[in-house]
Amino acid sequence: MPQNHRITFDGDPAARELRAAAARGLFLGAEHVLGVSDEVVPLDEAALQRSGTASVDEASLTAMVSYDTPYAVVQHERMDFRHAPGRTAKYLENSLNAGRTAVRALIAAQLRRALR
Repeated sequence: MPQNHRITFDGDPAARELRAAAARGLFLGAEHVLGVSDEVVPLDEAALQRSGTASVDEASLTAMVSYDTPYAVVQHERMDFRHAPGRTAKYLENSLNAGRTAVRALIAAQLRRALR
């Protein structure tokens, strides 16, 4: 004789945990991009490098990497500036593009952990 079973799934806790895991992964990814960028950011007295930060807006699941000096944008955009060997303009843009695969892997790892 067939039996009936009722299963109730409350997805809200699972969704919250996955969202938190995504935020952790985004933060780790942003930290990775910041680390790569710090290796090529123009140096004079290292104020620009020290001003770098990584953060995540958990509400929108948006990660940010930024440098906070008055000249950060100029140093990033001006391709005609001379920099020390190994240092370059587009330090943030190039680091993001180079780290794209690693960032995806960091986010995926956090999501996998949450699903265990």
